[in-house]
Amino acid sequence: MKRKIALILVLMLTLFIAGCEEAANETVTKREIFNFITDDAGRDVVFEKKPERIVVTSASFLEPLHAVGGTVVGRPDSKTQMPDWAKDITSIGQVYAVNPEKIILCKPDLVIINKGMNEKLLDILSENNILALVLDMKSYDKVKNEITIFGELTENPDKSKQLIEEMDSKIKATIDKMPKDKHRVAILHSTAQGLSVQLDGSIAGSIVKMFGWENVAAGMTPLEGNPDAAPYSLETLAEQNPEIIFVTSMGKIEEIKANMQHNIDTNPAWQSIKAIKNGNIYYLPQDLFLLSPGLRYPEAVETMAKLVYSNLK
Repeated sequence: MKRKIALILVLMLTLFIAGCEEAANETVTKREIFNFITDDAGRDVVFEKKPERIVVTSASFLEPLHAVGGTVVGRPDSKTQMPDWAKDITSIGQVYAVNPEKIILCKPDLVIINKGMNEKLLDILSENNILALVLDMKSYDKVKNEITIFGELTENPDKSKQLIEEMDSKIKATIDKMPKDKHRVAILHSTAQGLSVQLDGSIAGSIVKMFGWENVAAGMTPLEGNPDAAPYSLETLAEQNPEIIFVTSMGKIEEIKANMQHNIDTNPAWQSIKAIKNGNIYYLPQDLFLLSPGLRYPEAVETMAKLVYSNLK
Protein backbone atom coordinates (compact mmCIF):
# COMPACT_ATOMS: atom_id res chain seq x y z
CA MET A 1 0.00 0.00 0.00
CA LYS A 2 2.78 2.38 0.97
CA ARG A 3 4.53 1.53 -2.29
CA LYS A 4 1.43 2.43 -4.33
CA ILE A 5 1.10 5.73 -2.51
CA ALA A 6 4.76 6.51 -3.17
CA LEU A 7 4.34 5.73 -6.87
CA ILE A 8 1.28 7.98 -7.05
CA LEU A 9 3.18 10.82 -5.35
CA VAL A 10 6.08 10.44 -7.78
CA LEU A 11 3.69 10.49 -10.74
CA MET A 12 1.93 13.61 -9.43
CA LEU A 13 5.27 15.33 -8.87
CA THR A 14 6.41 14.43 -12.41
CA LEU A 15 3.20 15.82 -13.92
CA PHE A 16 3.53 18.99 -11.83
CA ILE A 17 7.13 19.56 -12.98
CA ALA A 18 6.18 18.91 -16.62
CA GLY A 19 3.34 21.41 -16.33
CA CYS A 20 5.68 24.02 -14.89
CA GLU A 21 8.19 23.44 -17.68
CA GLU A 22 5.44 23.75 -20.33
CA ALA A 23 4.20 26.99 -18.79
CA ALA A 24 7.76 28.31 -18.67
CA ASN A 25 8.29 27.40 -22.33
CA GLU A 26 5.07 29.21 -23.28
CA THR A 27 6.25 32.28 -21.36
CA VAL A 28 9.59 32.24 -23.21
CA THR A 29 7.82 31.84 -26.55
CA LYS A 30 5.49 34.74 -25.83
CA ARG A 31 8.41 36.89 -24.72
CA GLU A 32 10.40 36.11 -27.86
CA ILE A 33 7.57 36.96 -30.31
CA PHE A 34 7.39 40.73 -30.79
CA ASN A 35 4.52 40.57 -33.30
CA PHE A 36 2.63 38.21 -35.58
CA ILE A 37 1.16 39.54 -38.84
CA THR A 38 -0.73 37.91 -41.70
CA ASP A 39 0.23 39.93 -44.77
CA ASP A 40 -1.77 40.65 -47.94
CA ALA A 41 -0.35 37.57 -49.63
CA GLY A 42 -1.81 35.40 -46.86
CA ARG A 43 1.64 34.72 -45.36
CA ASP A 44 2.04 34.46 -41.57
CA VAL A 45 5.08 36.51 -40.57
CA VAL A 46 6.54 36.21 -37.06
CA PHE A 47 8.63 39.06 -35.66
CA GLU A 48 10.93 38.18 -32.77
CA LYS A 49 11.91 41.81 -32.31
CA LYS A 50 11.01 45.30 -33.48
CA PRO A 51 12.41 45.89 -37.00
CA GLU A 52 15.08 48.60 -36.88
CA ARG A 53 16.29 48.57 -40.51
CA ILE A 54 13.52 48.57 -43.13
CA VAL A 55 13.77 48.46 -46.92
CA VAL A 56 10.70 49.32 -49.00
CA THR A 57 10.16 48.34 -52.64
CA SER A 58 7.60 51.10 -53.28
CA ALA A 59 7.89 54.79 -52.51
CA SER A 60 4.25 54.66 -51.39
CA PHE A 61 5.41 53.12 -48.09
CA LEU A 62 7.84 55.92 -47.26
CA GLU A 63 5.57 58.60 -45.79
CA PRO A 64 3.37 56.27 -43.68
CA LEU A 65 6.45 54.57 -42.20
CA HIS A 66 8.19 57.88 -41.53
CA ALA A 67 5.07 59.28 -39.87
CA VAL A 68 5.03 56.49 -37.27
CA GLY A 69 8.78 56.55 -36.64
CA GLY A 70 10.00 53.73 -38.88
CA THR A 71 13.66 53.69 -39.96
CA VAL A 72 14.02 53.17 -43.72
CA VAL A 73 17.51 52.22 -44.96
CA GLY A 74 16.65 51.40 -48.59
CA ARG A 75 14.07 52.62 -51.10
CA PRO A 76 13.39 52.54 -54.86
CA ASP A 77 13.76 55.48 -57.19
CA SER A 78 10.61 57.50 -57.84
CA LYS A 79 9.98 60.69 -59.81
CA THR A 80 6.62 61.44 -58.21
CA GLN A 81 6.68 60.21 -54.60
CA MET A 82 10.11 60.97 -53.19
CA PRO A 83 9.99 63.17 -50.06
CA ASP A 84 13.03 65.37 -49.41
CA TRP A 85 14.04 63.45 -46.28
CA ALA A 86 14.27 60.19 -48.30
CA LYS A 87 16.43 61.43 -51.17
CA ASP A 88 19.71 60.47 -49.48
CA ILE A 89 18.53 56.99 -48.47
CA THR A 90 20.22 54.16 -50.38
CA SER A 91 18.53 53.39 -53.71
CA ILE A 92 17.64 49.76 -54.51
CA GLY A 93 16.86 50.51 -58.16
CA GLN A 94 13.78 51.30 -60.20
CA VAL A 95 10.34 50.41 -58.82
CA TYR A 96 9.75 47.86 -61.58
CA ALA A 97 13.32 46.49 -61.53
CA VAL A 98 14.40 46.32 -57.89
CA ASN A 99 17.95 45.00 -57.41
CA PRO A 100 18.00 42.21 -54.76
CA GLU A 101 21.76 42.55 -54.24
CA LYS A 102 21.32 46.20 -53.26
CA ILE A 103 18.60 45.19 -50.81
CA ILE A 104 20.90 42.66 -49.13
CA LEU A 105 23.72 45.22 -48.90
CA CYS A 106 21.36 47.43 -46.85
CA LYS A 107 21.36 44.70 -44.16
CA PRO A 108 17.64 45.04 -43.47
CA ASP A 109 15.73 43.12 -40.83
CA LEU A 110 12.52 43.72 -42.80
CA VAL A 111 11.65 44.29 -46.46
CA ILE A 112 8.18 45.62 -47.27
CA ILE A 113 7.08 44.41 -50.69
CA ASN A 114 4.45 45.99 -52.91
CA LYS A 115 1.86 43.33 -53.73
CA GLY A 116 1.52 42.52 -57.41
CA MET A 117 4.94 43.89 -58.27
CA ASN A 118 7.83 42.49 -56.24
CA GLU A 119 6.82 39.07 -54.88
CA LYS A 120 9.61 37.48 -56.93
CA LEU A 121 12.01 38.78 -54.25
CA LEU A 122 10.54 36.53 -51.56
CA ASP A 123 12.68 33.46 -52.28
CA ILE A 124 16.02 35.28 -52.25
CA LEU A 125 15.07 37.19 -49.09
CA SER A 126 14.14 33.92 -47.39
CA GLU A 127 17.48 32.38 -48.45
CA ASN A 128 19.22 35.30 -46.73
CA ASN A 129 17.07 35.06 -43.58
CA ILE A 130 15.46 38.45 -44.19
CA LEU A 131 11.85 38.92 -43.12
CA ALA A 132 9.41 40.26 -45.71
CA LEU A 133 5.87 41.61 -45.62
CA VAL A 134 3.78 41.72 -48.80
CA LEU A 135 1.39 44.66 -48.53
CA ASP A 136 -1.29 46.12 -50.81
CA MET A 137 -1.95 49.85 -50.47
CA LYS A 138 -4.30 50.50 -53.40
CA SER A 139 -7.73 50.76 -51.80
CA TYR A 140 -8.34 53.16 -48.93
CA ASP A 141 -9.22 50.30 -46.56
CA LYS A 142 -5.89 48.65 -47.39
CA VAL A 143 -4.01 51.88 -46.72
CA LYS A 144 -5.61 52.19 -43.29
CA ASN A 145 -4.80 48.57 -42.51
CA GLU A 146 -1.13 48.99 -43.47
CA ILE A 147 -0.79 52.20 -41.44
CA THR A 148 -2.11 50.23 -38.47
CA ILE A 149 0.49 47.51 -39.10
CA PHE A 150 3.27 50.11 -39.36
CA GLY A 151 2.17 51.56 -36.01
CA GLU A 152 2.37 48.12 -34.41
CA LEU A 153 5.81 47.37 -35.86
CA THR A 154 7.23 50.72 -34.69
CA GLU A 155 5.49 50.49 -31.30
CA ASN A 156 3.57 53.64 -32.14
CA PRO A 157 -0.09 52.54 -32.47
CA ASP A 158 -1.47 55.83 -31.14
CA LYS A 159 0.20 57.74 -33.97
CA SER A 160 -1.19 55.40 -36.62
CA LYS A 161 -4.66 55.75 -35.10
CA GLN A 162 -4.29 59.55 -35.21
CA LEU A 163 -3.21 59.48 -38.88
CA ILE A 164 -6.21 57.35 -39.83
CA GLU A 165 -8.63 59.59 -37.95
CA GLU A 166 -7.20 62.67 -39.70
CA MET A 167 -7.57 61.04 -43.13
CA ASP A 168 -11.11 59.88 -42.37
CA SER A 169 -12.06 63.39 -41.29
CA LYS A 170 -10.64 65.04 -44.43
CA ILE A 171 -12.30 62.54 -46.76
CA LYS A 172 -15.65 62.92 -45.01
CA ALA A 173 -15.38 66.71 -45.34
CA THR A 174 -14.92 66.41 -49.11
CA ILE A 175 -17.77 63.91 -49.57
CA ASP A 176 -20.12 65.98 -47.40
CA LYS A 177 -19.62 68.98 -49.73
CA MET A 178 -20.39 67.00 -52.89
CA PRO A 179 -23.82 66.92 -54.55
CA LYS A 180 -25.58 63.63 -53.90
CA ASP A 181 -25.80 62.77 -57.59
CA LYS A 182 -25.36 59.16 -58.69
CA HIS A 183 -23.04 58.64 -61.67
CA ARG A 184 -22.10 55.70 -63.87
CA VAL A 185 -18.34 55.79 -64.22
CA ALA A 186 -15.67 54.02 -66.27
CA ILE A 187 -11.99 54.10 -65.28
CA LEU A 188 -9.52 53.43 -68.08
CA HIS A 189 -5.84 52.71 -67.53
CA SER A 190 -3.62 53.72 -70.44
CA THR A 191 -0.13 52.35 -71.09
CA ALA A 192 2.12 51.96 -74.11
CA GLN A 193 0.68 48.43 -74.46
CA GLY A 194 -2.92 49.65 -74.64
CA LEU A 195 -5.95 50.13 -72.39
CA SER A 196 -7.52 48.20 -69.53
CA VAL A 197 -10.43 49.04 -67.24
CA GLN A 198 -10.00 49.50 -63.50
CA LEU A 199 -12.11 47.60 -60.97
CA ASP A 200 -13.24 48.56 -57.46
CA GLY A 201 -9.96 47.43 -55.87
CA SER A 202 -7.93 50.05 -57.76
CA ILE A 203 -7.19 53.48 -56.29
CA ALA A 204 -9.70 55.28 -58.52
CA GLY A 205 -12.20 52.45 -58.13
CA SER A 206 -11.94 52.69 -54.36
CA ILE A 207 -12.74 56.40 -54.46
CA VAL A 208 -15.64 55.99 -56.91
CA LYS A 209 -17.10 53.50 -54.43
CA MET A 210 -16.68 56.02 -51.58
CA PHE A 211 -18.72 58.52 -53.59
CA GLY A 212 -21.53 56.01 -53.98
CA TRP A 213 -21.14 56.03 -57.75
CA GLU A 214 -21.32 52.97 -59.99
CA ASN A 215 -18.18 51.62 -61.62
CA VAL A 216 -19.55 50.07 -64.83
CA ALA A 217 -16.69 47.54 -64.83
CA ALA A 218 -17.54 46.17 -61.38
CA GLY A 219 -18.08 42.44 -61.62
CA MET A 220 -16.03 41.97 -64.79
CA THR A 221 -13.51 39.11 -64.87
CA PRO A 222 -10.08 40.46 -63.81
CA LEU A 223 -6.94 40.14 -65.88
CA GLU A 224 -4.73 37.21 -64.99
CA GLY A 225 -2.23 38.40 -62.41
CA ASN A 226 -4.02 41.72 -61.87
CA PRO A 227 -7.16 41.48 -59.72
CA ASP A 228 -7.81 45.24 -59.95
CA ALA A 229 -8.14 45.48 -63.75
CA ALA A 230 -10.14 43.86 -66.55
CA PRO A 231 -9.69 43.67 -70.33
CA TYR A 232 -10.75 46.74 -72.30
CA SER A 233 -13.27 46.57 -75.14
CA LEU A 234 -14.68 49.66 -76.85
CA GLU A 235 -17.78 47.66 -77.80
CA THR A 236 -18.38 46.78 -74.13
CA LEU A 237 -17.67 50.36 -73.04
CA ALA A 238 -20.22 51.67 -75.53
CA GLU A 239 -22.81 49.20 -74.22
CA GLN A 240 -22.09 50.24 -70.62
CA ASN A 241 -22.43 53.90 -71.71
CA PRO A 242 -20.82 55.64 -68.69
CA GLU A 243 -21.62 59.28 -67.93
CA ILE A 244 -18.07 59.95 -66.76
CA ILE A 245 -14.72 58.50 -67.87
CA PHE A 246 -11.58 58.79 -65.75
CA VAL A 247 -8.19 57.95 -67.24
CA THR A 248 -5.19 56.81 -65.22
CA SER A 249 -1.91 56.46 -67.06
CA MET A 250 1.63 55.16 -67.09
CA GLY A 251 3.76 57.39 -69.27
CA LYS A 252 3.83 61.03 -70.30
CA ILE A 253 0.41 62.53 -69.72
CA GLU A 254 0.61 64.75 -72.83
CA GLU A 255 1.16 61.69 -75.02
CA ILE A 256 -1.63 59.78 -73.28
CA LYS A 257 -4.07 62.64 -73.87
CA ALA A 258 -3.04 62.97 -77.51
CA ASN A 259 -3.44 59.23 -78.13
CA MET A 260 -6.82 59.13 -76.42
CA GLN A 261 -8.07 62.12 -78.39
CA HIS A 262 -6.85 60.53 -81.64
CA ASN A 263 -8.78 57.34 -80.82
CA ILE A 264 -11.90 59.33 -80.00
CA ASP A 265 -11.70 61.43 -83.17
CA THR A 266 -11.06 58.51 -85.53
CA ASN A 267 -13.47 55.89 -84.16
CA PRO A 268 -17.20 56.74 -84.38
CA ALA A 269 -18.02 54.22 -81.63
CA TRP A 270 -16.60 56.64 -79.07
CA GLN A 271 -19.10 59.30 -80.12
CA SER A 272 -22.03 57.18 -78.91
CA ILE A 273 -20.79 57.21 -75.29
CA LYS A 274 -22.53 59.74 -73.06
CA ALA A 275 -19.29 60.79 -71.30
CA ILE A 276 -17.68 61.66 -74.64
CA LYS A 277 -20.76 63.48 -75.94
CA ASN A 278 -20.81 65.69 -72.83
CA GLY A 279 -17.04 66.18 -72.57
CA ASN A 280 -16.85 64.35 -69.25
CA ILE A 281 -13.46 62.65 -69.65
CA TYR A 282 -10.93 63.44 -66.94
CA TYR A 283 -7.23 62.56 -66.58
CA LEU A 284 -6.06 61.63 -63.08
CA PRO A 285 -2.59 62.73 -61.86
CA GLN A 286 -0.01 59.95 -61.69
CA ASP A 287 1.42 60.93 -58.31
CA LEU A 288 -1.97 60.16 -56.71
CA PHE A 289 -3.43 57.43 -58.90
CA LEU A 290 -0.62 55.40 -60.48
CA LEU A 291 0.90 54.19 -57.21
CA SER A 292 -0.84 54.37 -53.86
CA PRO A 293 -1.23 57.94 -52.53
CA GLY A 294 -0.75 56.60 -48.99
CA LEU A 295 -1.26 59.44 -46.52
CA ARG A 296 -2.35 61.62 -49.46
CA TYR A 297 -5.53 59.62 -50.00
CA PRO A 298 -7.68 62.59 -48.90
CA GLU A 299 -5.95 64.66 -51.60
CA ALA A 300 -6.73 61.99 -54.20
CA VAL A 301 -10.39 61.98 -53.11
CA GLU A 302 -10.60 65.78 -53.33
CA THR A 303 -8.84 65.81 -56.73
CA MET A 304 -11.33 63.39 -58.28
CA ALA A 305 -14.29 65.24 -56.76
CA LYS A 306 -13.09 68.64 -58.08
CA LEU A 307 -12.58 67.28 -61.60
CA VAL A 308 -16.29 66.52 -61.77
CA TYR A 309 -17.48 69.44 -59.62
CA SER A 310 -15.11 72.25 -60.55
CA ASN A 311 -16.84 74.72 -58.19
CA LEU A 312 -16.31 72.50 -55.13
CA LYS A 313 -14.51 74.46 -52.41
